[in-house]
Amino acid sequence: MEKTAHLETPSWRSESWQTFLLAGPLALANLLQMATYAVDIIFIARLGEQELAASQLVMAIFGLIVWSLASLTAAVAPVVSAELGANPNAVRPVRRAVRMALWLAVISGAGGMALAFFTIPIMRATGQDPALIPLALPYLAMIVFSLIPMILTNVLRTYVSTLGRPIFATAIIFAGIFVNALGNYALIFGNLGMPRLELVGAGIATIITTCVTLLAYIVVIRLDRNLHRYRIFGRWWRPDWEKFKEIVRIGVPIALTVIAEAGIFGAAAFLMGTFGASALAGHTIALQLAALAFQIPFGVGQAVTIRVGYFYGARDLQGIKQAGWVAMAMGAGFMTMTAAAMIATPLLLISIYVDVDAAKNAAMVGFAMQFLIWAAAFQLVDGIQAVSLGALRGMQDTRVPMWIATFSYWVMGIGVAILLGFYTPLQGVGVWIGLATGLFFAAFLLTWRWIARDRLGLSYRPEKSAVIAP
Repeated sequence: MEKTAHLETPSWRSESWQTFLLAGPLALANLLQMATYAVDIIFIARLGEQELAASQLVMAIFGLIVWSLASLTAAVAPVVSAELGANPNAVRPVRRAVRMALWLAVISGAGGMALAFFTIPIMRATGQDPALIPLALPYLAMIVFSLIPMILTNVLRTYVSTLGRPIFATAIIFAGIFVNALGNYALIFGNLGMPRLELVGAGIATIITTCVTLLAYIVVIRLDRNLHRYRIFGRWWRPDWEKFKEIVRIGVPIALTVIAEAGIFGAAAFLMGTFGASALAGHTIALQLAALAFQIPFGVGQAVTIRVGYFYGARDLQGIKQAGWVAMAMGAGFMTMTAAAMIATPLLLISIYVDVDAAKNAAMVGFAMQFLIWAAAFQLVDGIQAVSLGALRGMQDTRVPMWIATFSYWVMGIGVAILLGFYTPLQGVGVWIGLATGLFFAAFLLTWRWIARDRLGLSYRPEKSAVIAP
């Protein structure tokens, strides 16, 4: 296999620096996105324990839909990066790929809106507190309208990042935090002359923030010369079904992988809800801290998809190797530090979300303290599996990783969670041990597949003419 001449293999040091320059803004953007969500939790938590629990049961389903559809459409990243690796001047293939990803965002988003309304029947079927349903329903009915703008925004974020402008995503999301905080402040509690809408107000604030963010991406793409030269909004009505099928072929396994992973965390919320509102609220806080830390290796995983994708398109085996291992070292190193912080300063971290000294929060904080120990335990493997997935996606290897994730999370992970949570005195702690078990198996099996990539033929991109239309 001959290497394409357009892209030279960097040194290990150069690859580390380039990965850092790409992963840094992406990871920061992910953290800021989590901060946007944390703003919602901070404001909603001040309404009360039941409002927080109701909102989290909604987000367990809605968030799963958002993550899966965002991952489906983000398959445009390995497609675009491979095209640019093979030919840095590939304007038309890039334009067509992004256009079809935007089409897919609208089509899949409409389906996702319909699926979101199954949240209430699921709450009833899983034995959640009936008092939470009247709180959850109006919040769900409002927030669902933010779904399509969210998925469209994710496509544009992927586009600007793949084209070497990840800092734009960071800046836009940073500005969105203030929009969201202002909306929550005004609409949840009735400030600034607005009516007090409580959870409904939180949903409206999310819609406003998402639409403002989408508009910001459109403006940035129009004003930046390098981004505008691809004219991704030109002739948006014209389909390219081959590109559409390619993105779907790569993206569906990614989406199913996300459903497998995010689904186990959503299922954990419903399992935890059977132990009471305090356990669920404590679980929410601990999980938010774990998810906050995860955004760094997740950003590294996004970056390695793009970096490996470039070298995969250029048919550069050494470049693929360096990009993958550099990213894994970055992800593992950071998660080791976050695990240490969770063990050393748990109360300080929990205080980000709630007043740890308030008597009404005592039970919630107690549960959160227990769960954080296990959150620290799975930090390293969580980071490794995220980066491994990203590296494999850069080579457009998504189907087998999907099955690995499904087995790890839903056979090993949820199996241990149910066994220890409901058949031993561990209850909530048992659920968290199950989460750690699933992540461990995923990290081990995905890393093995990355190591065996050449032997399995994953590193070798077929010639254009040899590719069978998906």
